[in-house]
Amino acid sequence: MTGPQVPKDVRELVDAVEHPVRRRDAETLLGLMSRATGQAPHRDGSIIGFGRYHYEYASGRSGDAVAAGFAPRKARTVVYLMDGIEAHRADLDRLGPRQHGVGCLYLKDLEQVDLAVLERIVADSYRTLTAGTYGLRAREGGT
Repeated sequence: MTGPQVPKDVRELVDAVEHPVRRRDAETLLGLMSRATGQAPHRDGSIIGFGRYHYEYASGRSGDAVAAGFAPRKARTVVYLMDGIEAHRADLDRLGPRQHGVGCLYLKDLEQVDLAVLERIVADSYRTLTAGTYGLRAREGGT
């Protein structure tokens, strides 16, 4: 994804990625996440985000965060799923090689994963998070 729809600070972050596979994957994710969310990318520190969502936990803690996002890290690309990995279990079984934490997918090479499945996961997560005030932490999602 190139051109005026990618803000300068996002373009600078992607262009600064040294690992060629991570840089290529970041370019792919710019388009994939824009399609999945209908949002333009924005930079949030070292994360490239798409849209925002509001959360409020039972503890009273509340705030706003990136609704969909990724970070091209040195070892792997991180895709953030703040509604929790478990919410996407069926699709994850079809995704391809990955590691994951509670709310993150760690992908080494997007050419080895099913991009249609990844786009569906991102779109589903985005819809869940932006449907209203979200009240679960990632570790509680999908349960």
